[in-house]
Amino acid sequence: MNKKIKNAIISLSDKSEIKLILKILKKYNINIISSGGTSKEIKKLGYKCSEVSEYTKSDEILDGRVKTLHPKLYAGILSKRDNKKHKNELNKNNYEEIDLVIVNFYPFEETLKVTKNHGKIIENIDIGGPALVRASAKNYNDITVLTSPNQYKEFVIDLEKNKGSTSLEFRKKLSQEAFNLTAYYDSVISEYLSVQNNNYFTQKKTIHGNLIEILRYGENPHQKSAIYSKSNSLGIFQLSGKKLSYNNYNDIYAALNISQTLPKNTGTVIVKHANPCGVSVNKSNIESYREALGCDPVSAFGGIVSCNFRVTKKIAQELNKLFLEVIIGNGFDTNSLKILKKKKNLRLIDASKLKQQSFNNIKSNLDSMLFQSIDNKIFDSKNFKVVSKVKPTKKIFNDLLFAFNVCRNVQSNAIVLTKNSTTVGIGSGQPSRLDSCKIAIDKMKKFQKINQNDMILGASDAFFPFVDGIETLVQNGVSAIIQPSGSIRDKEIIKFADKLGIILVFSNTRHFKH
Repeated sequence: MNKKIKNAIISLSDKSEIKLILKILKKYNINIISSGGTSKEIKKLGYKCSEVSEYTKSDEILDGRVKTLHPKLYAGILSKRDNKKHKNELNKNNYEEIDLVIVNFYPFEETLKVTKNHGKIIENIDIGGPALVRASAKNYNDITVLTSPNQYKEFVIDLEKNKGSTSLEFRKKLSQEAFNLTAYYDSVISEYLSVQNNNYFTQKKTIHGNLIEILRYGENPHQKSAIYSKSNSLGIFQLSGKKLSYNNYNDIYAALNISQTLPKNTGTVIVKHANPCGVSVNKSNIESYREALGCDPVSAFGGIVSCNFRVTKKIAQELNKLFLEVIIGNGFDTNSLKILKKKKNLRLIDASKLKQQSFNNIKSNLDSMLFQSIDNKIFDSKNFKVVSKVKPTKKIFNDLLFAFNVCRNVQSNAIVLTKNSTTVGIGSGQPSRLDSCKIAIDKMKKFQKINQNDMILGASDAFFPFVDGIETLVQNGVSAIIQPSGSIRDKEIIKFADKLGIILVFSNTRHFKH
C-alpha cells in the first residue's frame, strides 16, 4: 500500500546529496523538521524547515546529547495510521504524524581512524539517530526511512512514480537496510569496547562487514559467495581480467600473507589451492620469480603469482610465458600492463595500498563459529634456540627463519625444504608428518638439480614426534632443520640430530594451519 508523505524529519552527519532530497520534498510540499546543524545547511541552501527544538518546544540539552529524544517525534513515527486509538492519542497530545525519516549517524567508525582519544570516541556514539531509525524501520508499513545518500535516487524515483507517496515494497526494503545499519553500527562500537576491555570473547558476538563484491561463485559453481570487509575497501584493486571467485580471493590472501612477511621488493610467492608451491627471495626480481617457479613449475600452472615488488615490462614478459589465473604486484608499470592485459581473462591485482590488519580468524562449522587471533607473530632471535652441537652461521640461521616463515603458511602437516632463501620442496596437508617429508623430498628430486655441497634446510610447522621424519630428511640431503619444541621426545630428537651431525634449531611457538 502506498503512503503519502506530509512531514519529514532530517538529521544528517553526511550532508552530501542533500540538494536532491530538498528539491523533491519541495516539489511535493513536504514539511521538514530538522536538527541544529542540518537545519542550518537546509536554510543555507534556500529551503524552509522547522528546527527540532522549535517543533517539540523542548531545547537541546546536555551539549546536544539530548535533542531528538522526545515523545512528539516518536509518537509521530510509531503511530499506526489505521489504528483509531493511536490517532486519538496523537490528537489529544497535539502530535502530528511523521511519514519520512532521513537520518545518518555520528561518524563513530571514521572517528576511530583519526583519533585514539577515548573521550572523543565516546562522544561520537550516536543515540538519537539509531533510535529514530529503529522506530521508523519498525513501522515500515507507514514510514519511509533513509539512512544513506546512496538511497536518495531510488527514493526520488519511487516518490515520483507514486506522485508523492512511497510503495510498501520500497519501504520494506529500506527497513531491512535500516536494521542492517543499526546492527552494524552497534557491532563496531561493541568491538571497540571489547578491545578497550581486553575482552574479545564476549557472551554475545556480532560480526560486521561492508559488502565489497558478489563473487562469481563459491568454492564450486553451484555455491553462492560474496566478500565483505570491515572497511569500505580491501586495500587491493583489480586492474583487469575476469570477475574474481571465492577460490581466487582465498588464493590471493594466502599469497599475500607470505608476501608481506618477505623483505620488501625482493620476494615472489606462487600459490595453488591456497598452498605455496614456490617462494623465493632475491634482490634480482626476475630471478626471484624464476627461482620460485623452479620449485614446482607443474603445480604453478593455473596458479597465482604474488610479487612484493613493482611489476616491470621485463617481469611481465616472463610472467606471460605461463598460464596464470592471477598476478599480484606491488604496482605495475604502464608497459607491463600493456603486455599482461592482452590476456583478457588474466586478473591483475594491485596490492601497493594494502596494509596489514590484525583481525580475528573466523571459521563457520554447521551452526557454530570458531574465533581465534591471527598467527602474525613476528620472529626474532629470542623465539629460537640452537639445540644441536653443530651451530649455524648467521646466513644459515637467517635462511632457516625464511624456511620456517614459509612453513607456517603451508597447510598442516607441513614440511618446507629450502636452499639460499628459495623453496626447493614443499609437502603439505598430510595427516602424517612423515608423508609430508616424503612429498617435499619427491618434489625436490623431481624439479631440482641438487649438488653434494648444496646446503638444504628443512622446516616443520610442529615438532617431530619421532626421529623417522628427521632421518628421512637427512638421508636425502638436509643438513639443518628448524622445528617447534614441545615433544616428550625432544631430548631424543636432539641426541639423534647430534648423532647425524646436523644443525637443529627449536622454536618456542608452533604454527599449525588448517
